[in-house]
Amino acid sequence: MGRIKQQMVKRTTKELMRKDILFSENFNDDKKILGSTMPSKKVRNKIAGYIARLKKMERITKEAEALRASQPQNPQIQAE
Repeated sequence: MGRIKQQMVKRTTKELMRKDILFSENFNDDKKILGSTMPSKKVRNKIAGYIARLKKMERITKEAEALRASQPQNPQIQAE
């Protein structure tokens, strides 16, 4: 089972992602983007990790939707 994120981490992450900041799937890049704007190193790392995880899930979801859209629909054979 996964770890439960604190509500503050989730809320802050959602607010940051709405601000049109270009985050990536890479934890270290996100950590550098957040820089010293966070109250502590521990909080910064939790938020950067959560952002990276959300971005990765976002990419996987888009790829799955594109794959489904590119596959032809199979008409169901009606039994007589």
